[in-house]
Amino acid sequence: MIKIKISIIAGMVFLLLSGALSSAGQGVNFDSKGRQLLRFDVLGNAVDAHDGEIACFNGTYYLYGTSYDCGYEWGNKGAPFCGFKVYASKDLYNWEDKGFLFDATTAIWQSRCNGATYGCYRPHVIYNAKTRRYVLWINVYDNRVGYRVFTSATPTGPFTEAAEPRLAVNSHMPVAGLNNGDHDTFVDEDGKAYLAYTDWRAKGAIVIERLSDDFLTGTGECVQSVTPGNTEAPCLFKRDGIYYLIYSDPNCGYCSGTGTSYRTAPAPLGPWSDPVKISDNSCGGQPSFVSAIKINSEAVYLYGSDLWNNAAKNEALANYFWAPLSFTPSGGIAPLDCMERQQFIKTKKPVQAKAAISTGADGFSSSDDITGEQQYAQSFMVKRSGILDKITVTLFKNNYPDADLVTEIYKADSGNLPQGTAVYTKSIPSAVIGWAPKNITVSPGIAVKEKQAYVIVLRTSATKGSFGFACNNQDIYAGGKVAVRKNNEEEFQVIPGLCLKFEVFIRPEKSGVAP
Repeated sequence: MIKIKISIIAGMVFLLLSGALSSAGQGVNFDSKGRQLLRFDVLGNAVDAHDGEIACFNGTYYLYGTSYDCGYEWGNKGAPFCGFKVYASKDLYNWEDKGFLFDATTAIWQSRCNGATYGCYRPHVIYNAKTRRYVLWINVYDNRVGYRVFTSATPTGPFTEAAEPRLAVNSHMPVAGLNNGDHDTFVDEDGKAYLAYTDWRAKGAIVIERLSDDFLTGTGECVQSVTPGNTEAPCLFKRDGIYYLIYSDPNCGYCSGTGTSYRTAPAPLGPWSDPVKISDNSCGGQPSFVSAIKINSEAVYLYGSDLWNNAAKNEALANYFWAPLSFTPSGGIAPLDCMERQQFIKTKKPVQAKAAISTGADGFSSSDDITGEQQYAQSFMVKRSGILDKITVTLFKNNYPDADLVTEIYKADSGNLPQGTAVYTKSIPSAVIGWAPKNITVSPGIAVKEKQAYVIVLRTSATKGSFGFACNNQDIYAGGKVAVRKNNEEEFQVIPGLCLKFEVFIRPEKSGVAP
């Protein structure tokens, strides 16, 4: 039986489905088997912004988060810090990569946040109407307070670091210790701002402290132990005169499924109610944010959960669960309904270069199976003769491969498998392939014939690590097949229904430019 619930957010409709896939819907959180699905930006690269938030400023949505594409890996002392990214959207579906909030490649930021430290996480941005500045708070562990603060004239930055903030809690503890952790920022209707944060010295109790008028530091006015401990990841918001604090219960960083609870209060500093649990697993992740999005006199409260990548330390393949919260008549939050399928209806596709063949970007997950012992092939059918101008395949790397990735193109036999020798070969250095799935382009410049099938082969001689690809198992591309060959097998074996995410561009043979 199909269950349908509709909420409207600033002109975008959320259509929540259980048990069936709407032909109109796009951008699901999970596929029919419960696997995380990748979200892509308008250029077809995976969105790389985790453990952050969605904020809305002047009618535009901004997704802030920690980047993992450069290979940041918590606990790996040699891993670099990638920085914080921001994406912009008008509809919560078409995301445009706006780059990094500040330059994190400098020596000072690497020393503060790389894998040899506890790292830096959880960017949250609020707007100060008095100063007309956007204020960014991030969680760090290189100083006593546990946070650093920045300002910018725009929501996308660049952000400039302000003076180190002070807070009422743990202000006399050792520098660079586990003092304060995950946090959230909140601006009330009266213009006052608050910081909800995790007190590690109190074993994960949540503190809420009012910020100064410029939002750059604490005032000392606070309430401690809103939770008794063993919690983290607070999300603070207000609805119909009631203040809500949602949080991870219990605390469990990088967990693929920890609980979500909430408390309520008549004011930001309390008194706060007893807890109510609304999910045992946060739909496969850990709570990250709740965004109150105004629509005239109403508001929708968008809940976000980080779907950590099976507790891996590198989270470049992690995704998100996003869904509007539901409330009871008395103001209680209804239990989260993770559902088999939950979809967002997109409003308009971005204008992109016209490919001769495109698999689109919906319904793709990730697989990191290209190793020295296993190679993959994707066939495609050419519909018109011309020059094979370029091919893009969405690829990534994992666990530090010690050899490059090789891309080959063959003519296909009647079974959509490679035949003869390669008509094009290109070695792609491992260094240019990121940890988050992104479009990698090769430009063969070879003549192809109408109604001839060709095959892209992806292989490596790596003895450690692997390469991966974005793939869809819903049989979405009828013009070709995916096949795999292991070293102990002579022939490729077709994998029914599977499709890699790729595009093929063909230009007329006598033209110097792509159509």
